[in-house]
Amino acid sequence: MSLLLLVVLAAVGLLTRPLIPIDETRYVSAAWEMWLRGDFLVPFKNGEPYSHKPPFMFWMFHAGWALFGVNDWWPRLVSPLFSAGSLLLTYLLACRLWPRHTHLGGQAALVLGSALLWILFSTSAMFDVILAFWVLLGMHGVLDAADGKRRGFAMLGIAIGLGVLTKGPVILLNVLPVTVLAPWWNPGLRWGRWFGGVLLAVLFGAAIALAWAIPAGAEGGEAYRNAIFWGQTANRMVESFAHRRPVWWYLPLLPLALFPWFVWPDLWKALVHHVKSGLDRGTRFCLAWMLPVFIAFSFISGKQPHYLVPLFPAFALLAARVLADHPASRVGLPALLAAALGVALMLAASGRIAAVYEQVAVLPPMWPGAVLLALALAAWVAGRRGVPPVLNLALLGAATLALVQMAAMRSIDPLYNIKPMAQAIRQVQVEGFPVANAAVSYHAQYQFLGRLEAPLVELHGAALVRWLAAHPEGYVVIYLKDGQQRNLDAIPARHKQTYRGGAVVLVDAKTAARLLPAHVE
Repeated sequence: MSLLLLVVLAAVGLLTRPLIPIDETRYVSAAWEMWLRGDFLVPFKNGEPYSHKPPFMFWMFHAGWALFGVNDWWPRLVSPLFSAGSLLLTYLLACRLWPRHTHLGGQAALVLGSALLWILFSTSAMFDVILAFWVLLGMHGVLDAADGKRRGFAMLGIAIGLGVLTKGPVILLNVLPVTVLAPWWNPGLRWGRWFGGVLLAVLFGAAIALAWAIPAGAEGGEAYRNAIFWGQTANRMVESFAHRRPVWWYLPLLPLALFPWFVWPDLWKALVHHVKSGLDRGTRFCLAWMLPVFIAFSFISGKQPHYLVPLFPAFALLAARVLADHPASRVGLPALLAAALGVALMLAASGRIAAVYEQVAVLPPMWPGAVLLALALAAWVAGRRGVPPVLNLALLGAATLALVQMAAMRSIDPLYNIKPMAQAIRQVQVEGFPVANAAVSYHAQYQFLGRLEAPLVELHGAALVRWLAAHPEGYVVIYLKDGQQRNLDAIPARHKQTYRGGAVVLVDAKTAARLLPAHVE
């Protein structure tokens, strides 16, 4: 059932959302530039080596393009495929942790596959669900090693290495705390042998990562080599402890990120009951996996919601286990919240919450809110009639995000679909004219969508003014500030459109010179 939900949700994501700038478009563009160059060692962004992310996800994009040709849809299927693998690994992990509870694997997979943030990033061209897959593989390795199987340390090393190639050393923060706490959740381990094996696994993982990093550093040049071996790690550590967000920042996000499960009172009652009854090995394993990492991320001030995604399988496993000993059926609060959201969507469609849609002229359709309201009521009735709550809430959680996306589709597309602008830039470049991007930084968001074969000139301020004087035949991509896009119709442009709450125009040098004093960022 969880895999079927994933298929439906992936289809909804493909149909309702474009590649969203700036993250998704940047990552697919980095893969496109590698593909264009025939260079599969060093990622590039707008013609320059891109050291911020390792290449594993880009390689996955290349694998699909090699099979199906370069297309927009394959990069958006990579995360769903790894999400499916994660659901399977979660199922198998539950069977290993609680072999006497044969049904827990399916329950855990349903909890995971219907958590709101997991769904969202399972249908996005992002790194976090892929990282979660390697974390789960590492957890299987940890259990094998704890059971005395030497292959477990090898599996852990493979997971670490591929995790580093996916998103860098953060994989270590996700997998090492559970190994340090192994004497708590698995008493009787021989400490010397255990920690020696963990050290070997880390070294094996480092060797896998270095098999890419050493030749990539040699090819990418000194600046790129310094960045991937030291600069990015050091800078991220400095930024992460720069006190940008408070320790408690994640806490108010949890009810939304883990909806509908986190707001279900019966889950917390079941947890209290389970704690009072005594924690078993599997429960301790999940807590040792989840809590130290969550605390660490809370103290690292550079926070993003998706950093927590690799912890969701631990939550799903724990939820399935505690519910096994304290069955419940009623789903009142999650159903009530979903019904309230349905009403809000209907009010937005009627224009009574028009401020939410002030950037676009099209109101959302009425029917997604009405359907969500009806489904919430049906879930409440089904709960009172004894329908299994995990299936009931999983269907409600999946339907909630799917219907929200359908309701927002006509509003998202005008603000975030930048493919028309990318294609307009390509046409200008094909005609032989240079194109500059007038912003402090360019995130390569147009490179893939326009299949651009030349980088944009990145300029702003006085440097851009000088460039315009030297290239009167050139064109400039200019971003209009919030509220200043009201005169959009009066601007002569090759292409113009709304963009992320403002607007973006592709104009010739003469028009750009007139716009720059008032509008350039």
